[in-house]
Amino acid sequence: MDFQQGLITTIHEYGLAKDPVSQLNKDLLKRPTSILIPCLFDEFSRPALKLIRNTLKELKNLNQLVIALSASNRDEVAKARDFFKEMPYPVHVQWTNSPAVIELLKDQEKNGLDLLGVPGKGWAVWQGVGVATKSSEVVALFDADIRTFNSNYPARMLGPLLEKSNGISYVKAFYSRLSLETNALQGRATRLFVGPLLSSLEQLIGNAPFLKYLESFRYPLAGEFAFTTDLAMNLRIPCDWGLEIGLLSEVYKNVRISRIAQVDLGIFDHKHKEIGSKANEGLQKMSTEILSSVLRGLMEHEARTLTSSQLANLEVLYRRAGEDRVKQFSLDSSVNQLPYSRHKEELAVHTFGKLLRPAINKFLESPVKQQLPCWARVLDCESKLQDDLEKAGCV
Repeated sequence: MDFQQGLITTIHEYGLAKDPVSQLNKDLLKRPTSILIPCLFDEFSRPALKLIRNTLKELKNLNQLVIALSASNRDEVAKARDFFKEMPYPVHVQWTNSPAVIELLKDQEKNGLDLLGVPGKGWAVWQGVGVATKSSEVVALFDADIRTFNSNYPARMLGPLLEKSNGISYVKAFYSRLSLETNALQGRATRLFVGPLLSSLEQLIGNAPFLKYLESFRYPLAGEFAFTTDLAMNLRIPCDWGLEIGLLSEVYKNVRISRIAQVDLGIFDHKHKEIGSKANEGLQKMSTEILSSVLRGLMEHEARTLTSSQLANLEVLYRRAGEDRVKQFSLDSSVNQLPYSRHKEELAVHTFGKLLRPAINKFLESPVKQQLPCWARVLDCESKLQDDLEKAGCV
């Protein structure tokens, strides 16, 4: 896709709307809309999900709330359903790893479909999309651990999609990641890994519209996004920590740039992930899988890969770009009177930098990654699978 086909629309926040709920309830009458929340049962014991529930309870005209739940047993599923029982619209709790769901999806091997995937957010999103798109024209996804959730979040995410004349098919969130406890900058994977990585790759490779596309997103790893059903039905879903970049790659393939918007949600905080002491832990594992997703996108959209000499250049370029970002964030924090450890941030950059060579070599050995097939393809094989999956998730 030629990046010059248009510009991604950026919608800034200029202060909270006076009554976002009232306006959103009116707009929800324009198009049937579902909200999807992938969720582990552990989240029900934390305050974030209660905040999200109480905020969404104010919406009167939502078509459906879909909770894609990973649970250990029926009792946990029953507790989840009871948690949402007072919502003023239908709530479907999809037990993603129920025995009935596993059996149903495994049976699709007869059609040559591998639908079991790796248990995690990607698999939950894929199931939730299948359920939500049955009766809705618009689907918005929010994580279950957002500690700053407020009514402005769904209002701003859904607004561009509910008015058809806007011509928008996909909305991605961006925000300022600040810790509620310390007021310090968060989002290290985006700030210290993805940002420097993309700018380094662009220096190394030169003109690459796909890289420019990724760089145009203020927060490419944001887990909050919304799309129209016709788009959702044609997206392959990655099963690892490369989910967000992988979905952006799918959107790039399926939608004109001018039909994409990114929306400012303001201050945002959710559960934090540690860097980890090993390459297969925490943010290190996450960054390794994100890197693979970026490289796979370059192959798919640009037919480009990295040579051994370029890999050495990338290590040097990334280290310099990362250290430059640390200097910038140090100044940002100082001017805004935020706590900041330049030393710890540079250590994080060095840790991420050490991942590049082994991660890229491993990727090049096996560049094809499992992605759950798009629902349009699945329904071509088994036209009733959405209905069957919804029923199996209720068992």
